[in-house]
Amino acid sequence: MKEIKLSRRTFTGLVTMAAATMAVAGIVGPRTAFGQSSLPRGPITLVVPFAAGGATDVVSRLVAAKASERIGRLIIIDNAGGAGGVLGATRVARGSPDGSILLMGTVATHAINPLMAKKKPYDPLADFSPISLIATVPNVLLVGPQVKVSNVRELIALLKSEPGRFSYGSSGVGTPPHLSGELFKVMAGVDMTHVPYRGGGLPWSI
Repeated sequence: MKEIKLSRRTFTGLVTMAAATMAVAGIVGPRTAFGQSSLPRGPITLVVPFAAGGATDVVSRLVAAKASERIGRLIIIDNAGGAGGVLGATRVARGSPDGSILLMGTVATHAINPLMAKKKPYDPLADFSPISLIATVPNVLLVGPQVKVSNVRELIALLKSEPGRFSYGSSGVGTPPHLSGELFKVMAGVDMTHVPYRGGGLPWSI
Protein backbone atom coordinates (compact mmCIF):
# COMPACT_ATOMS: atom_id res chain seq x y z
CA MET A 1 0.00 0.00 0.00
CA LYS A 2 1.35 3.43 -0.92
CA GLU A 3 2.07 5.63 2.08
CA ILE A 4 0.09 8.86 2.14
CA LYS A 5 1.78 11.84 3.74
CA LEU A 6 -0.30 14.70 5.08
CA SER A 7 0.90 18.12 6.05
CA ARG A 8 0.15 19.33 9.59
CA ARG A 9 -2.38 21.80 8.19
CA THR A 10 -4.20 19.15 6.14
CA PHE A 11 -4.24 16.72 9.05
CA THR A 12 -5.67 19.37 11.37
CA GLY A 13 -8.38 20.21 8.86
CA LEU A 14 -9.46 16.62 8.34
CA VAL A 15 -9.55 15.77 12.03
CA THR A 16 -11.39 18.97 12.85
CA MET A 17 -14.10 18.38 10.26
CA ALA A 18 -14.69 14.91 11.69
CA ALA A 19 -14.68 16.19 15.25
CA ALA A 20 -16.93 19.15 14.52
CA THR A 21 -19.64 16.98 13.01
CA MET A 22 -19.51 14.27 15.68
CA ALA A 23 -18.20 15.29 19.09
CA VAL A 24 -19.07 12.03 20.82
CA ALA A 25 -19.35 11.19 24.50
CA GLY A 26 -19.61 7.58 25.59
CA ILE A 27 -18.84 5.44 28.62
CA VAL A 28 -15.83 3.13 28.41
CA GLY A 29 -13.91 1.11 30.97
CA PRO A 30 -10.51 -0.59 31.32
CA ARG A 31 -10.26 -3.57 28.98
CA THR A 32 -12.10 -6.42 30.67
CA ALA A 33 -15.31 -8.41 30.62
CA PHE A 34 -17.75 -8.35 33.53
CA GLY A 35 -21.45 -8.64 34.20
CA GLN A 36 -23.68 -6.66 36.54
CA SER A 37 -23.72 -9.52 39.04
CA SER A 38 -19.92 -9.52 39.20
CA LEU A 39 -19.48 -5.80 39.88
CA PRO A 40 -17.41 -5.07 43.00
CA ARG A 41 -19.15 -3.85 46.10
CA GLY A 42 -19.10 -0.19 46.92
CA PRO A 43 -19.42 2.93 44.76
CA ILE A 44 -18.46 3.13 41.09
CA THR A 45 -16.31 6.03 39.93
CA LEU A 46 -17.14 7.69 36.62
CA VAL A 47 -14.13 9.77 35.59
CA VAL A 48 -14.97 12.89 33.58
CA PRO A 49 -11.72 13.95 31.86
CA PHE A 50 -12.67 17.65 31.90
CA ALA A 51 -13.46 20.24 34.56
CA ALA A 52 -16.97 20.64 35.95
CA GLY A 53 -19.52 22.71 34.05
CA GLY A 54 -18.86 21.65 30.47
CA ALA A 55 -21.03 19.49 28.22
CA THR A 56 -19.20 16.25 29.09
CA ASP A 57 -19.62 16.92 32.80
CA VAL A 58 -23.32 17.80 32.54
CA VAL A 59 -24.10 14.69 30.49
CA SER A 60 -22.07 12.52 32.87
CA ARG A 61 -23.99 13.72 35.93
CA LEU A 62 -27.35 13.07 34.29
CA VAL A 63 -26.29 9.58 33.23
CA ALA A 64 -24.75 8.77 36.62
CA ALA A 65 -27.94 9.73 38.48
CA LYS A 66 -30.17 7.54 36.30
CA ALA A 67 -27.71 4.65 36.14
CA SER A 68 -27.36 4.66 39.94
CA GLU A 69 -31.12 4.21 40.24
CA ARG A 70 -31.15 1.35 37.73
CA ILE A 71 -28.27 -0.70 39.16
CA GLY A 72 -28.68 0.19 42.82
CA ARG A 73 -25.08 1.40 43.16
CA LEU A 74 -23.74 4.85 43.92
CA ILE A 75 -21.88 6.32 40.93
CA ILE A 76 -19.48 9.09 41.90
CA ILE A 77 -18.37 11.71 39.37
CA ASP A 78 -14.64 12.45 39.49
CA ASN A 79 -13.56 15.44 37.39
CA ALA A 80 -9.97 14.77 36.31
CA GLY A 81 -9.35 17.48 33.72
CA GLY A 82 -6.11 18.28 31.96
CA ALA A 83 -4.20 17.75 28.71
CA GLY A 84 -7.38 17.72 26.62
CA GLY A 85 -8.77 14.70 28.45
CA VAL A 86 -5.56 12.64 28.46
CA LEU A 87 -5.03 12.75 32.23
CA GLY A 88 -8.44 11.35 33.06
CA ALA A 89 -8.32 8.74 30.30
CA THR A 90 -4.86 7.59 31.39
CA ARG A 91 -6.05 7.16 34.95
CA VAL A 92 -8.90 4.90 33.86
CA ALA A 93 -6.71 2.94 31.41
CA ARG A 94 -4.41 2.09 34.32
CA GLY A 95 -7.25 1.48 36.77
CA SER A 96 -8.64 -1.75 38.09
CA PRO A 97 -10.44 -3.73 35.34
CA ASP A 98 -13.25 -4.83 37.65
CA GLY A 99 -15.90 -2.26 36.70
CA SER A 100 -15.25 0.02 39.68
CA ILE A 101 -13.85 2.83 37.54
CA LEU A 102 -15.25 4.03 34.22
CA LEU A 103 -14.54 6.89 31.83
CA MET A 104 -16.81 9.28 29.99
CA GLY A 105 -14.73 9.11 26.83
CA THR A 106 -14.96 11.64 24.03
CA VAL A 107 -13.68 12.11 20.50
CA ALA A 108 -10.76 13.96 22.12
CA THR A 109 -9.73 11.09 24.40
CA HIS A 110 -10.24 8.30 21.87
CA ALA A 111 -9.53 9.80 18.44
CA ILE A 112 -7.84 13.20 18.34
CA ASN A 113 -5.30 13.07 21.16
CA PRO A 114 -4.04 9.54 20.41
CA LEU A 115 -3.37 10.68 16.83
CA MET A 116 -1.63 13.87 17.92
CA ALA A 117 0.59 12.46 20.66
CA LYS A 118 4.12 11.38 19.73
CA LYS A 119 4.22 9.07 22.75
CA LYS A 120 0.81 7.60 23.46
CA PRO A 121 -0.01 7.25 27.17
CA TYR A 122 -2.66 4.64 26.34
CA ASP A 123 -4.09 2.68 23.43
CA PRO A 124 -7.68 3.85 22.82
CA LEU A 125 -8.65 0.46 21.38
CA ALA A 126 -6.62 -2.07 23.35
CA ASP A 127 -6.88 -0.43 26.78
CA PHE A 128 -10.63 0.18 26.91
CA SER A 129 -13.91 -1.68 26.48
CA PRO A 130 -16.78 0.40 25.04
CA ILE A 131 -20.00 0.22 27.04
CA SER A 132 -22.44 2.70 25.52
CA LEU A 133 -22.66 5.73 23.24
CA ILE A 134 -24.25 8.51 25.27
CA ALA A 135 -24.43 11.71 23.26
CA THR A 136 -23.33 13.67 20.20
CA VAL A 137 -22.58 17.34 20.79
CA PRO A 138 -22.24 20.10 18.14
CA ASN A 139 -19.68 22.90 18.28
CA VAL A 140 -20.95 26.48 18.17
CA LEU A 141 -19.07 29.73 17.45
CA LEU A 142 -19.78 32.38 20.11
CA VAL A 143 -18.45 35.85 20.89
CA GLY A 144 -18.86 38.02 23.98
CA PRO A 145 -21.12 41.10 24.02
CA GLN A 146 -18.05 43.34 24.02
CA VAL A 147 -17.19 42.15 20.50
CA LYS A 148 -19.29 44.41 18.31
CA VAL A 149 -20.12 42.04 15.45
CA SER A 150 -23.41 40.45 14.46
CA ASN A 151 -22.32 37.72 12.02
CA VAL A 152 -19.34 35.66 10.93
CA ARG A 153 -18.46 37.98 8.04
CA GLU A 154 -18.16 40.93 10.42
CA LEU A 155 -16.13 38.85 12.86
CA ILE A 156 -13.63 37.88 10.16
CA ALA A 157 -13.31 41.50 9.07
CA LEU A 158 -12.62 42.57 12.66
CA LEU A 159 -10.02 39.85 13.19
CA LYS A 160 -8.24 40.80 9.98
CA SER A 161 -8.23 44.47 10.94
CA GLU A 162 -6.52 43.75 14.27
CA PRO A 163 -4.41 40.60 13.85
CA GLY A 164 -3.20 39.01 17.06
CA ARG A 165 -5.38 41.13 19.35
CA PHE A 166 -8.09 38.54 19.97
CA SER A 167 -7.97 35.09 21.54
CA TYR A 168 -10.33 32.14 21.67
CA GLY A 169 -10.90 29.62 24.43
CA SER A 170 -11.37 25.86 24.21
CA SER A 171 -11.85 22.94 26.57
CA GLY A 172 -8.21 21.93 26.10
CA VAL A 173 -5.45 21.19 23.61
CA GLY A 174 -6.56 18.56 21.11
CA THR A 175 -10.28 18.92 21.81
CA PRO A 176 -12.84 19.56 19.04
CA PRO A 177 -13.25 23.26 19.97
CA HIS A 178 -9.47 23.73 19.75
CA LEU A 179 -9.16 22.15 16.33
CA SER A 180 -12.32 23.87 15.14
CA GLY A 181 -10.75 27.19 16.10
CA GLU A 182 -7.54 26.37 14.26
CA LEU A 183 -9.47 25.34 11.16
CA PHE A 184 -11.44 28.59 11.33
CA LYS A 185 -8.16 30.55 11.47
CA VAL A 186 -6.81 28.74 8.42
CA MET A 187 -9.99 29.03 6.36
CA ALA A 188 -10.64 32.68 7.26
CA GLY A 189 -6.99 33.74 7.11
CA VAL A 190 -7.04 35.35 10.57
CA ASP A 191 -4.69 35.41 13.56
CA MET A 192 -5.98 34.54 17.05
CA THR A 193 -4.31 33.16 20.18
CA HIS A 194 -5.55 29.83 21.52
CA VAL A 195 -6.27 29.74 25.27
CA PRO A 196 -6.81 26.14 26.49
CA TYR A 197 -8.84 25.47 29.63
CA ARG A 198 -9.40 22.27 31.61
CA GLY A 199 -13.02 21.98 30.51
CA GLY A 200 -15.73 23.47 28.36
CA GLY A 201 -17.46 25.38 31.15
CA LEU A 202 -14.45 27.37 32.31
CA PRO A 203 -14.13 29.94 29.45
CA TRP A 204 -17.68 31.12 30.13
CA SER A 205 -17.25 31.44 33.91
CA ILE A 206 -14.60 34.20 33.92
